[in-house]
Amino acid sequence: MNLEKTLRKRIAAGDSVSGALLRIPNEELVEIAACSGVDFILLDCEHGADDAVAMRQHIAAAAIFGVETLVRIGSGDRSLVLRAADAGASGIVIPHVDDRTQAAEAVQWARYRPLGDRGFALYSRAAHYGTISAAEHIRRTDESMLLFAMIESPVAAARSTDIFEVPGIDGYMIGTSDLNASTGPHDPTVEESIQQVTEAGRQHRSIRMDIVNSADQAVTAKADGAQVIVYNTTSLLVDLFRALP
Repeated sequence: MNLEKTLRKRIAAGDSVSGALLRIPNEELVEIAACSGVDFILLDCEHGADDAVAMRQHIAAAAIFGVETLVRIGSGDRSLVLRAADAGASGIVIPHVDDRTQAAEAVQWARYRPLGDRGFALYSRAAHYGTISAAEHIRRTDESMLLFAMIESPVAAARSTDIFEVPGIDGYMIGTSDLNASTGPHDPTVEESIQQVTEAGRQHRSIRMDIVNSADQAVTAKADGAQVIVYNTTSLLVDLFRALP
């Protein structure tokens, strides 16, 4: 990791960044994405098949090419947050954050004191197996760790302002699939919820992350305010295969 130009610092400087969402536990796919020039990898441990062992291997594989890794955990999985951070993940995406309490809980899991209460281990991969000081490890973590809350229900959308006010929450992603599933695919309140969250994000200067299925969708997402673009590699592969003669 280039500590002078971490993903967190690039975003803070106003850069737009693009990454690959990987649900398939395969190191070669991680390496292909990393050496192709993506800014980051997002490992999906919520809907994907990655376990803690594969996750650690994938973080290490991306790091060979100087690419940082974010991890989307399963809902309420505190132990995986710690293992992902100890393995060297530069960011955590927490699904189904419905209120201020859950947002504050996520901060407790992912961040060191004084903001959080993350367990400390200097022999972890993130701490270079004890070859750097505790103070240096904490400094590096503070300078690189990103924490995103997923807003996936009408209740969460209505409370998005409260969620974004929690210190330590850097950004958000709207779970449009879950929103649609909770109300029905053509319910007008879905779009209202999306606009409500987007406006709250703008007011709090919260980093917006969008998952997209194409370059055209990425252009639209950026124009609408998304700074972090995540390409759904499964969808890209399906479209590629379908387009073959």
